[in-house]
Amino acid sequence: MGVWGRLWAFGYEKLGSRMQKVEGPYRVRIVSDAPGDVLEVGAGTGFNFPHYRSASKVVAIEPADPMRSRAERRAREAGVPLEVRAGGAYPLPFDDESFDTVVFSLVLCTIPDASRALSEAHRVLRPGGQLRIYEHVRSTDPAIARRQDRIDFPWRAFNMGCHANRDTLTAIRSAGFDTSGLESFDLIEKGIPKIVRPHLIGTAAKV
Repeated sequence: MGVWGRLWAFGYEKLGSRMQKVEGPYRVRIVSDAPGDVLEVGAGTGFNFPHYRSASKVVAIEPADPMRSRAERRAREAGVPLEVRAGGAYPLPFDDESFDTVVFSLVLCTIPDASRALSEAHRVLRPGGQLRIYEHVRSTDPAIARRQDRIDFPWRAFNMGCHANRDTLTAIRSAGFDTSGLESFDLIEKGIPKIVRPHLIGTAAKV
């Protein structure tokens, strides 16, 4: 990632640390009771790690070296066995039906092919496995959605590939998950731009 990647990781860490008062409760909600063998895809700098409580073990993958090095340090705070590995969302280097839970947290916006990432998550989940989600998504308000479309290119260029307008709920459903356990909410807090609202949170079951 070069110099820009290292600067991005530094900025992400500083901003993310300040945002934990806002985002922390949502991270707790999706990972604290995540059961069994857990795979976290795109772990970033590891902001979810301190919140795991119920997992038998967690494997966290992150492709960017500067982010992963920070995640490895934060892994020491985990209250469960947690391993950080280099790797991307597809293809996942795991056998079919290897995990009970897969976690995506503010990363599906950035993965180049979110549908492929979700299909891989479906593949590595065991029957009845859970997909835990906390993501910003495309607005259902047509006016805001059009604004997200217009600003998507400059937003993506500045924010390391983050898309403001992804219809993540439809992608999850198309990958073979029951989305009835997911809910949309508008995170109206200082520091959360309207362009990356609303958010989607909850558990989708493999079907």
